[in-house]
Amino acid sequence: MDVNDIFPVEKFTSKSDSIFKNIPDEVRHQLEQKMEEKTYRKGQRIFLEGSYPAGVFFIKDGLVKKYKTDQSGKEHILYLCSTGELLGYSALLCNEPYPDSAAALEVSKIQFISDEAFLQITNTSNKLMLNLLSSLSHEFGVMTNSITVMSRMTAKERLALMLLLLSAKFKQRTKAELVEILLSRDDLANMLGVATETAVRLLYGLKDDGIISIDGKKIIILNAEELVRISKFY
Repeated sequence: MDVNDIFPVEKFTSKSDSIFKNIPDEVRHQLEQKMEEKTYRKGQRIFLEGSYPAGVFFIKDGLVKKYKTDQSGKEHILYLCSTGELLGYSALLCNEPYPDSAAALEVSKIQFISDEAFLQITNTSNKLMLNLLSSLSHEFGVMTNSITVMSRMTAKERLALMLLLLSAKFKQRTKAELVEILLSRDDLANMLGVATETAVRLLYGLKDDGIISIDGKKIIILNAEELVRISKFY
């Protein structure tokens, strides 16, 4: 069963993959002409929190984490971005420094558009501007909803919710019937805000209950309905 059929995934996910959809062909062509492609290795940083944007990044293929680092150096992963999503546009439009950092979680092909070129093209296309504003508005709602919901959850409830969201994200990438979530336990723990040992213990608890299966780093959802029940999001 598709997670989207039993859980409101859209309340927790970005719409930046829709920014370049339904724009005029000539605008799309102008953007493509200005894109410079670069391959990022796993773990390589794309931009750093506090720095000012020199343009925007379009994920042609790959997986990227957006995260903040606390005073002790610990990462707190805010969101995973995948193929088709746009990075860094909110800071550019607001003329503010990046509120978070971004790094590749796997080998990723990412296209860069300079601030001058992107803003010039945006100013000539009402449709592109409306898509950007729509995505910005939705992202604010996602952030508010995530903070409100996650803050009142136990670690186990947060894990159940996160696995539902990750399942939808990885299904979107692979289109496979059986979705495999491939994510390090450290990264999963950083998304949940718990110690790695806690994340591992909770995962194996779900495995023992027959809700998920684990094969190395791969996590496979066997009972999405039970994850919805555990998350208490109803």
